[in-house]
Amino acid sequence: MLLDRYLLSKFLTPFLYCVTGFVAVWLVWDLSANLPDFLAGHATFSQVARFYLLQLPSVLVLSIPVGMLLALLYTLTQMSRRNEIISMLTAGRSLYRVLLPLIAVGFVGTGLLAVLNHSLAPQAGAIRDVMKDEIKNGKRSDRGVVSNHLYRNREDRRLWFFTVIDRVKNSALRVEIIQQDETGVVKERWYGQQAVFTPGSNVWVLQGARHVTVDEQGNMISSESSPRLEIKDWHETPWKIASSTMNPEFLGLPELSDYLRYNAEFPQARLAPFLTHWHYRWALPWVCVVVVLLAGALGIVNGRRGIMGGVAGAIALFAGLIFLSSLFLALGKGDRIPAWLAAWGPVLIFLAIGIYLLWIKATGRELPRLRLPGF
Repeated sequence: MLLDRYLLSKFLTPFLYCVTGFVAVWLVWDLSANLPDFLAGHATFSQVARFYLLQLPSVLVLSIPVGMLLALLYTLTQMSRRNEIISMLTAGRSLYRVLLPLIAVGFVGTGLLAVLNHSLAPQAGAIRDVMKDEIKNGKRSDRGVVSNHLYRNREDRRLWFFTVIDRVKNSALRVEIIQQDETGVVKERWYGQQAVFTPGSNVWVLQGARHVTVDEQGNMISSESSPRLEIKDWHETPWKIASSTMNPEFLGLPELSDYLRYNAEFPQARLAPFLTHWHYRWALPWVCVVVVLLAGALGIVNGRRGIMGGVAGAIALFAGLIFLSSLFLALGKGDRIPAWLAAWGPVLIFLAIGIYLLWIKATGRELPRLRLPGF
């Protein structure tokens, strides 16, 4: 319809300005902070361009909801000042019908953020550190490689130490494995110059291996050396061992799903940060719909005084959403509340607030006002 196209054209221009402005400010600030490292590493233009291109998804995930809020408030308040919204309503259009194209924009924004937040945006932080090291050191870093790593398998009571482990190539260098009994006493030790894991058969092959058995006092009972030693039916894999160093904030949905699947036997408290971020990857994009409802309810007002109050109220509610999301995420990662509640709780609370405020506005009632006692 003509009114839909008119409303969208009014919204899209300030929205693009806001998002572009946020990205430009971030780019200038970040470039000024990293410029000494780029110059010291003799970074080329293509390296710097690739560095910032890979960071762009994480910036857009933050910029799109904020830009959408500011653009909606600007568009709706300007149309309210010119009585354009009132004209639409008096022409027989309901408030829901007037805001329908903007609500559709909110769902489109949700879909876009879901795509970015699937893998690209969460991984940007880890990629950023890796690429900075590559530029500063002048050589390409080996991704998926962990050095000097200690891993404990509490279920099977095994302790692993690797000088280097590569979860991509399923190999490791200079391996030491310690087997304990139920009381924690060491029973066996394995040493290997190199270890290779075969995913299909779940077999570890130690090359340049040595197998030692000891008694309860730690005295050696037997020692056997072999150029090649196969060990079967162990649950550890290179990916599972290296995953103990992973930061859930930098993992996309596939990596989080793999972590939760391969480490299902871990204690709940240890899995809580990863499960919380798994739910958060799905919950965060719906902030766009919440923003549309809040801005739609508070951005359409009558009078200059009402406009300022509506804008301030919408921004305050959005700030409350950000604060509550941070609080719930901290509680979820600390296993204080269920992971799904930590991720979805703030979104559902403010989604209900937005629907309620929009219903009040659509029925022609006055929005509730917060008053201090004595005023």
